[in-house]
Amino acid sequence: MPTRTVNGSDEPADDVLSALRQLGIERSELARREAALVRRARNEGIVWEQIASCLSVTKQTVHRKYAAGLRRR
Repeated sequence: MPTRTVNGSDEPADDVLSALRQLGIERSELARREAALVRRARNEGIVWEQIASCLSVTKQTVHRKYAAGLRRR
């Protein structure tokens, strides 16, 4: 049985799918780490502007993403 390839490349499709699955796992882990660090930063009194600057986003973006979750705790 011939090996499936992606768009005519030499890389087997199963390898690409495995890499995509791993990327999804890593993306989820990074999101968890980011949320934990934002929570820690806020608990330590770091302002939204500083957090946003470190994440290369606006204050509004980081506040919108995390502020509600912090109030529930």
